[in-house]
Amino acid sequence: MERAIIYTIEFDSKTDEYLDELEALLEACDAEAIVRVKQSKDVLNPRYYMGKGKLDEIKTLIEANDIDLLVVNDELSGVQTRNLEDELDIKVVDRTNLILDIFALRAETVEAKLQVELAQLSYRLPRLVGMNNYLSREGGGIGTRGPGEQKLETDRRHIQEQIDRIKNKLKEAQKSRDNISKKRNESDVPYVSIIGYTNCGKSTILNSMIRLSESGAKEVLAKDMLFATLQTFVRQIKFSSGSEFIASDTVGFVSNLPTKLVEAFKGTLEELKYADLILHVVDISDENMHLQIETTLDLMKSLGLMDKKVLRVYNKVDKLDEHRRLSLKDAEDTIYISAKNDDDVKKLIDKIETIIKEDYKEVTMRLAFKDSAIIDRLKKSYAVEVTKYDEASMYIKVKLSQKDYNKYKEYVCE
Repeated sequence: MERAIIYTIEFDSKTDEYLDELEALLEACDAEAIVRVKQSKDVLNPRYYMGKGKLDEIKTLIEANDIDLLVVNDELSGVQTRNLEDELDIKVVDRTNLILDIFALRAETVEAKLQVELAQLSYRLPRLVGMNNYLSREGGGIGTRGPGEQKLETDRRHIQEQIDRIKNKLKEAQKSRDNISKKRNESDVPYVSIIGYTNCGKSTILNSMIRLSESGAKEVLAKDMLFATLQTFVRQIKFSSGSEFIASDTVGFVSNLPTKLVEAFKGTLEELKYADLILHVVDISDENMHLQIETTLDLMKSLGLMDKKVLRVYNKVDKLDEHRRLSLKDAEDTIYISAKNDDDVKKLIDKIETIIKEDYKEVTMRLAFKDSAIIDRLKKSYAVEVTKYDEASMYIKVKLSQKDYNKYKEYVCE
């Protein structure tokens, strides 16, 4: 296990929260933070990123604690990385490279691997001048894993060609995803997206809903680790009324998620725009909960999702003491649950149904017997009540979404 010093500039009151997060990221790479070092932003040295006095302090800490690695809680230039490594004689990794490394470890699908490789190459391209020695390492632990592990050509044109090739492959995958999303959006089935900070319990919630709804859908990977899920999982869930909705689990977030990584995964994240409802999951037991909420909201803003209906789901209430747990009260746009408690998950499913259907219009429709396909589609998405029959048709009472009201308006009895 690599032994690390983690270093940050004190930008604001959240410094310790950022360091807690950085420690968790290190643990995800099977490394350990031995020493924390903080510095005022007023004494920065552009050559080394940090002040000379702090650099000397770190040298002493390296010798005293048998340190292998310095992790900087910011994004360094290639020259700064090289200067620090030359001065300290250990490996230096910045926050962006650390997160890219975790994504490289977790990527399993072809598309996820391409997205990570694109982010790695985009990150390394402008740093070639300062990172020649760094990139020559092979299999050297943190910062050298994944699709970018092989020694990169220092020729910018060659790397740019690699980037263009990957972008073209991802465009093809995006076309396929857009077609699927478009068909899903045109269907009568509501679409719910689950988002939130990494390891807040999104996949566990999805699995619990799958199990309790007895929809027969396959459960997804759920592990107690950062970024266990990189790809979007889509599953069909049943409401207690018998109608269905589609739920998707997305990649988790961390604060200051690297821009290149967001860009690489933009196609996957853009599926959120099709959601009828977003579940914003929060780990209420985490002492840095407010940073996690802020992180998710910032990313939602960047993706243009602030006009979406959002239900905030405070998960892991089972980890709270009884006094705090009893003080929690659900609200119109807030619910408190444990994904491990069946009653809580049923409560969540019912809450989703209430929110999804709160703007539905109750109508009477006349459908000819030959329109059986429409009737079948409506029964899959709504609670349908047959009120009467005549020689050629049936009359039904149903609550429709605005989208489906417009779609089936010709069948509505005025």
